[in-house]
Amino acid sequence: MKRLPLQPWMRDEAVASVMAALGEARFVGGAVRDTLVGRPVADIDIATPLTPDQTMAALTAAGLKYAPTGVEHGTVTAISGGRGFEVTTLRRDVETDGRRAVVAFTPDWAEDAQRRDFRLNALYLDAEGNLYDPVGGGIEDALAGRVIFVGDARTRIREDYLRALRFFRFWAWYGRGEPDADAVAAITDLKDGIAGLSGERVSKELLKLLAAPEPRPAVALAYRTGVLAVALPEATEFQRFDEGMVDIDPDPLLRLASLLPSLEDGLRVAERLRLSNAQRERLRAVLAEGEPLEVDLNAAALRRRLYAWGAAAYIDRVKMAWAADGDERWADLLKAAEDYVRPVLPVGGADAKMAGLAPGPGMGQALKAVEAWWIEQDFKPGRAEVLEKLRALAG
Repeated sequence: MKRLPLQPWMRDEAVASVMAALGEARFVGGAVRDTLVGRPVADIDIATPLTPDQTMAALTAAGLKYAPTGVEHGTVTAISGGRGFEVTTLRRDVETDGRRAVVAFTPDWAEDAQRRDFRLNALYLDAEGNLYDPVGGGIEDALAGRVIFVGDARTRIREDYLRALRFFRFWAWYGRGEPDADAVAAITDLKDGIAGLSGERVSKELLKLLAAPEPRPAVALAYRTGVLAVALPEATEFQRFDEGMVDIDPDPLLRLASLLPSLEDGLRVAERLRLSNAQRERLRAVLAEGEPLEVDLNAAALRRRLYAWGAAAYIDRVKMAWAADGDERWADLLKAAEDYVRPVLPVGGADAKMAGLAPGPGMGQALKAVEAWWIEQDFKPGRAEVLEKLRALAG
């Protein structure tokens, strides 16, 4: 059995309190894998042979709070030190349909390991640093940068077609060398099953893939296997993605936008993948048509675009333009957004009313006309000048 030195995150009081409360419990998945390969640990998941009821009772007895976040699937979130830790009962699949599984609880660590997706994710680590690899090959896979399914690849994918997408995500983050041939063949044959998955699950995997430091080989492989045509058929702007955006910005949503040819495609993707309202609006802003953005625009024109779009959308659109043509001068245009404070039109509805305009469409049109003039003057006229212009329009 391999033994790892106790890590700082394992000695953390909040973590240690949960482990002590549960008795026989082991860390599982990402925290174990990342520790093994020397990467920072983000999420800490815990596996236990205790049933959910027993888990909640043990946490209560130790003076810890919990949230029953997924009891039907065996998951309770332990709360310690103001942080949440997912604690899941060991499970085996009773029934699967390619999208979700019916599970039964088990005290058998090997059974729990057999239902996991990849060997490098079926690793367990106890509080003393003992590392367990029940399916075999997981330790070697993690160290060598291999992503290999637990058992038969086709069986694992048919249990949950999301695993076909997860393969590309994990290969982007952890893979080195050539991808596993059996996995690629199985994914190619079974890719159509991805179409039956919920948009939320697909978008989560795609965005995690695109957030990888170097996602291009995995995206290219997803294209060659036909998976991208099923999961993201709108993606056609590969040059803008490959030769530009990946090197410009690590933001996964901006990288997604760089793959899409139009606003119409962006809105279709946002709807199908059930993106959040904030993500949807960001795609709308970055892919919107309208005033052109050119690398040689003068400072006044850039200020007008900053005012019209807002700093965040301006930055996104500059980066998209930079990704499209590779002109390094776009980096200079980003400086225009540094410390940008949007100017405020120095008149409003009360001023328009004082000028003799009645509330309604006419007042709105007059204020818009005054704002357009003020913008054309490069936002320089002060309140007195703008009021004078408003009165002239009202008269």
